[in-house]
Amino acid sequence: MQEMTTDNHTKLRNDVKRLGAILGDVLKQHGGEELFEKVERIREAAKELRADYTDEAYEKLKQEISSLESPQRQHVIRAFSTYFHLINIAEHNHRIRRSRQYQLDDGVLQPFSIESAVQAVKDGNYSEDVIQEVLDDLSIELIMTAHPTEATKRTILEIQKRISTIIQKQDNPLMTRKERRRLDESLVNEVTALWQTDELRQVKPTVIDEVKNGLYYFDTTLFSVLPAVHQELEDQLDDYFPGHSWRVPNFLHFGSWIGGDRDGNPYVTPDVTWETLKLQRGLALKKYEESLNELMRRFSQSAKYVPVTEELRESVEKEEKLYMRRGETWKLETEYYRRKFGIMLKRLRNVDKSKAGYESAEELLGDLNMIKRSALQHNQPGKKLKKLDKLIRQVELFGFHLATLDIRNHSGEHETAVAEILKMVGITNDYASLSEDEKLKVLEGVLKDPRPLMLLHEDYSEETREIFSVFQLIKEAHDTFGPRSIEVYLVSMTQSSSDLLEVLVLAKEAGIYRLHPNGKVESGLHVAPLLETVNDLIAGPEIMKTLFEMDVYRTHIHERGNHQEIMLGYSDGSKDGGTLTANWKLFKAQQEIHDMASRFDIGLKFFHGRGGSLGRGGGPLNRSILSQPAKTLGDGVKITEQGEVLSSRYMLKDIAFRNLEQAASALLEASAQAKVQPDEVKDEWDEAMEEISGHSLKKYQGLVFGDDDFLTYFKQVTPLKEIKELNIGSRPTSRKGSEKFEDLRAIPWVFSWTQCRQNLPAWYAAGTGLAAFADKGEENLKLLQEMYEKWPFFQATVNNLQMALMKADLQTAKEYVDLIEDRAVGERIFGDITDEFHRTRDVLLRITGGDDLLSHTPNIQGSVHRRNPYVDPLSFLQVDLIKKMRASEEQSEDHLTEVLLTISGVAAGLVNTG
Repeated sequence: MQEMTTDNHTKLRNDVKRLGAILGDVLKQHGGEELFEKVERIREAAKELRADYTDEAYEKLKQEISSLESPQRQHVIRAFSTYFHLINIAEHNHRIRRSRQYQLDDGVLQPFSIESAVQAVKDGNYSEDVIQEVLDDLSIELIMTAHPTEATKRTILEIQKRISTIIQKQDNPLMTRKERRRLDESLVNEVTALWQTDELRQVKPTVIDEVKNGLYYFDTTLFSVLPAVHQELEDQLDDYFPGHSWRVPNFLHFGSWIGGDRDGNPYVTPDVTWETLKLQRGLALKKYEESLNELMRRFSQSAKYVPVTEELRESVEKEEKLYMRRGETWKLETEYYRRKFGIMLKRLRNVDKSKAGYESAEELLGDLNMIKRSALQHNQPGKKLKKLDKLIRQVELFGFHLATLDIRNHSGEHETAVAEILKMVGITNDYASLSEDEKLKVLEGVLKDPRPLMLLHEDYSEETREIFSVFQLIKEAHDTFGPRSIEVYLVSMTQSSSDLLEVLVLAKEAGIYRLHPNGKVESGLHVAPLLETVNDLIAGPEIMKTLFEMDVYRTHIHERGNHQEIMLGYSDGSKDGGTLTANWKLFKAQQEIHDMASRFDIGLKFFHGRGGSLGRGGGPLNRSILSQPAKTLGDGVKITEQGEVLSSRYMLKDIAFRNLEQAASALLEASAQAKVQPDEVKDEWDEAMEEISGHSLKKYQGLVFGDDDFLTYFKQVTPLKEIKELNIGSRPTSRKGSEKFEDLRAIPWVFSWTQCRQNLPAWYAAGTGLAAFADKGEENLKLLQEMYEKWPFFQATVNNLQMALMKADLQTAKEYVDLIEDRAVGERIFGDITDEFHRTRDVLLRITGGDDLLSHTPNIQGSVHRRNPYVDPLSFLQVDLIKKMRASEEQSEDHLTEVLLTISGVAAGLVNTG
């Protein structure tokens, strides 16, 4: 396959050309000239169609595709899919190249680099005390989730990583001809292996498979990249503020839902959660052992030549007797550091195995700091012990738990369990039927009584025992893995204050929340609401106000550091009310809850449940941070990192660093500005968004809920049914196995629309809202242009809409309309979608003043233009195959495999999919 870019990035163009040529040779080798020429004809026809659309070119492409038969058809699908994997690698590498080029060019700072943020802070003339306050308040938590529409297998990812490494090495200008030849050979071998590897999962992954996939990123990148980001901030502060001693806290953390997210996933059992915690601890201990062995090799200093603190000497002498057997101690008596590291390795290997093992990460940290105090005595003045400092930072960040595991469950399950418990002890016979005020009164009474409620465990139903076993597991996890192992319990579908108090009651029964007879309270778990639907977001401030006014809940909050976490769901809100309305209600909810919590002197952390796709709140981390109300940033930011973005963001160390650097840079600069000059939203901006949101909501719900044929259109026009066969996640595609729209998960909802190129959840109805406001008069349009220029939230919203429209393609989408049984219904609904698409595009260009969508980001615009012609053949093949499958009474395994391959290929081509 030949190179197809028209951009001016010569090195990127050369990489794509080289990888395409290698793939072409592979196609010839494995399928002969016939396969290669067929792929080339389809490729050329797709390019011609995009460059200059004519009905003749359109029919030419369809004819080439319809003439395909198995097994050649499958080879063609795989050829385009593999090509997208190679393009993705090339673009990632070019991103690394651009970042390195900025570092080579003196005086040119890369936007959203840590250095650019530190320079902006210095230029802002903030006092050093203010800067330190900002640093102390910095907090970014990124949470891996088990919501993968990541259609790429781990084996494929590892091949891609090796290809990427080869391309990076080939950029070395000092490489010899012999070295280059060897790399060229390796590159051919890896591309060949990519072609020869089955990209489809043959079995659905288990939850533990998903856990191991998440741990892969900790093992290969995050364990070293997180301390590197902290070190970069330290270094830049030292460079820009020489002579000042800065304290950079551990502000950047990763957590996980994988193995703890029970909502709608029956496979996440207490046993699975326990195994998850064990696997996480095992990886942390393995990484520390590797680091200690390296430090042991490096710290060869002898007490003959350097001073060693008395503290270290005494520790070594004492602990060798306590923990080491004959023959285990380091042989050279004067090498105190190596003797100490030997003891530490022995203790590390015995964690959870014997009394010789460390009881906590704090003990390991104490030993590392003891070594640092001694080593600083004989180190060069002003020079840091960066290898040792890195391990100290890692232990502070990852502890013995690696990543804090959040637990999530549906509010209805807690209510059912609590109702049964209360009935069993005679407090109320029908708790579920009580009014909200009555429920709160009952729950408050239980929480104010130090006595336990529950009778013998076997007296309760299996469902109640299962729920209670989760809380017992949390208590045991705190005792075994430490309190940081599980810190937050999230309540899905929170619709009332009692939903949170019910969790506290269950925590009390397990001993996580304790009221002592003397009135003292201990509370070992944050309870966080998840506000998902538009109505929940509107009700959110009142739900939290009710809780904050209750003494029993305020006492719990006080014991948790006067801190409340609140999760905001982007997926269901968007599915419920459309992307524009959902994002506005999310913004408003944050403002209102933050202001209300401030009156109670309670610190808030908002947890943003964003997906990888635009229809679920996706986008770059730094843009996500800047689009939040500025006054909420000082409380810290917590954001989900969905399964489908993990490989693109964290497979390569340089990309992982850049991604996290952008987030840290955005938060540092925005927090510093907000500290001295709070960014208030103008009243006219607020009023405009309220009006726009109202029009948009009416339009969206008119189609999705008001059109009786819409659900049929969705199920027949998109490959929803076929996506269920793609083994990409352990969780069912719908809650309760239901066919109802409200039970369909937002992930397959978005993934299906992306595949059929309509991308509806990411943009539909926004144009109606914006145009209704803009068309009232020139002043309204000018106001929208001002909002785009000066308001980060509105700018991010408009830019995401532009991206969504760029990734939609109505010409291709029209092919999928042929899949609907009632042609009139298909044409009517698709006609409405088409009108709204053009309406949205026109009003966005009026607001931005651009000639084309995404004209402000030519790199992204170029990438989308590069890919679109090559997604078309996969889409046409997908439609053709789905038609054949749905028309046949007998399921063809070959057809199903080919459909799934097209789904995987389109996902690779469009990048952020679900």
